[in-house]
Amino acid sequence: MMWFHFMPYPELPEDFNTKHRSVWVDIDPGLFDRDVLASAYDEYIGQLVYAAECGFDGICVNEHHNNGYGLMPSPTLIAAILANRTEHAAITVLGSSVALYNPPLRVAEEFAMLDHISRGRLIAGFPVGTSMDTCYSYSTNPSELRPRYYEGIDLILKAWEADKPFAFNGKFTQMRYVNPTPRPYQKRPPVWIPGGGSVETWDFCAENDFVYGALTYYGVDMVRETVMSYWDRVAAHGKDDNPHRLAVTQFVGVADTDAEAYRLYKEPAEYFFNRSLHVYPGFADPPGYVTETSVRARYKSAVRSVVRAKQAKHDLTFDEMIEKRYVVVGSPDTVRETLEAAGRELRIGHLCALLHFGNMSDELVRYNTRMFGEKVAPSLKQVFSEYDDPYWPEFAR
Repeated sequence: MMWFHFMPYPELPEDFNTKHRSVWVDIDPGLFDRDVLASAYDEYIGQLVYAAECGFDGICVNEHHNNGYGLMPSPTLIAAILANRTEHAAITVLGSSVALYNPPLRVAEEFAMLDHISRGRLIAGFPVGTSMDTCYSYSTNPSELRPRYYEGIDLILKAWEADKPFAFNGKFTQMRYVNPTPRPYQKRPPVWIPGGGSVETWDFCAENDFVYGALTYYGVDMVRETVMSYWDRVAAHGKDDNPHRLAVTQFVGVADTDAEAYRLYKEPAEYFFNRSLHVYPGFADPPGYVTETSVRARYKSAVRSVVRAKQAKHDLTFDEMIEKRYVVVGSPDTVRETLEAAGRELRIGHLCALLHFGNMSDELVRYNTRMFGEKVAPSLKQVFSEYDDPYWPEFAR
């Protein structure tokens, strides 16, 4: 059971989605107050440490740039703090955008350091990266992004496994001496690939026995088609259907009763979906970012189109969020039953629970974390407990 944090800016103005073009890429830097930022980082790090104390198996961070809902341009900085302040939870970096590093060996070095600081608890996440982060914020040529990504991962894995210095001559990176110090504490940290839903990513995960992380803002219902397509590709590659091959994100709010949960989580959910996800459509899918194979295979989601249209009009209601299960809220029984049913249907071996969202207060985050950890997680951990998990860090428990 994983605890995932976006680290959003908590004080976007109420009229943000009508007065500003986008929360991502060209967000107005004047919106950010340095003291609010400093306090937010302190609170958010404390929440991740608290999640580990509440018995979560892993704590998750990720990378975003020029972003008002994701304040982690360098997830390895946060992960280093977490590795030092926790003892048992997997340090899950989902991840470092390999194609943005020159050379990508920098990721191999930083991840190896994290693995040593945590004594073998690292999960190494290698996302391709969103078009907003990669093509616009970091000005990477979209047609080169995926080839750079594959070459970077190839370099990293070879560097970790080599027992002596070697030369690397790729299309984008050439190095006479590849010899990172240190190598990882584990023989090789488990590799997870966070993604939105491209055919190439599904195949890449299946071929290499990497975990596919279906990272979605809209929960288990919206991601169903993506997940089932992924399992089809796993089968096509002749691999087993061990549910631990898959990780999925889900916003969750737990309280003593359904009514209390509705009251507590309404405001932060509306803040996130109607303010934090206010992204200019022109930043999505620049030419060359999505490959021809994925364009041809990509399904047309009427649900997603409706959601985006409602967000553009700023009238996505909390009742709709609950009905469509973008956010699963309720009593421990309600949340447990909903997540267990979805987990069994979609074969979700690793649930990444988003227990902080929007402008949620620190007190509410800790309450939500404790309630989930004590009254929901123990039952969910028994789902698929009959399967071994070869995709988990060697020394995390």
